Amino acid sequence: MNKTAAYKFTIVVPVYNEEDNIYALEERLKAYLPAVHAAGAPACVLFVNDGSKDASPERLREICARNPHFYYLDLAKNSGLSAAMKAGIDASFSEYVGYMDADLQTAPEDFDLLLPHMAEYEMTMGIRTGRKDSFVKNMSSRIANGFRRMMTHDGIADTGCPLKVLRTDYAKRIPFFTGMHRFLPALIQLQGARVKQVPVRHFPRVAGKSKYHLWNRLAGPFMDCFAYRWMRKRYIDYRTAGDNLR
Repeated sequence: MNKTAAYKFTIVVPVYNEEDNIYALEERLKAYLPAVHAAGAPACVLFVNDGSKDASPERLREICARNPHFYYLDLAKNSGLSAAMKAGIDASFSEYVGYMDADLQTAPEDFDLLLPHMAEYEMTMGIRTGRKDSFVKNMSSRIANGFRRMMTHDGIADTGCPLKVLRTDYAKRIPFFTGMHRFLPALIQLQGARVKQVPVRHFPRVAGKSKYHLWNRLAGPFMDCFAYRWMRKRYIDYRTAGDNLR
């Protein structure tokens, strides 16, 4: 049996060349898990190594070996954030699946702001307040968010916030494609799902390097919006009413 099935909540953390952040991640997540366990949502962490070429894989194995609720999954090659997220969701069998970046610009403790809403919503996500990014990064994000809202009508203020919680059964039905991570709210809404937005904290990156630049913050999202519009018209959403397969 998949070990994540023993938990209510799996936190997926995609990792690509984040060796300088691994031990800080360990400390923050190790400190957070007992609190969420005590609150009635036993949780584990699933690190998805996206073909890292630095010491990240070795450090992930090291911290998973000494922490009972830490697990890892290696991708055979670097496949991008959307693929790493899909792999983490596919490998999760808890009731809820969450997502956060490895750069610790959002805090795992702020999952506590999202989880209470899961009884009423199929997805809850953060809105970064007081963002600690550069002017160029903030401006490109604002432009991309505005264009995405115009194209998808998803009503989401900050789809780039990496702090999200989804019902796992809904998450597994999301149609995935490269760039999908920018459209999680719009894609889950295709299933008639409800999305809640909650303000969360934001912090400067203190280690490692961002994997994004002006080109992939703007050009990629613009092109992916048209891919989403094409896919939305052809999306199949069905529910079964019964079977005799078991």
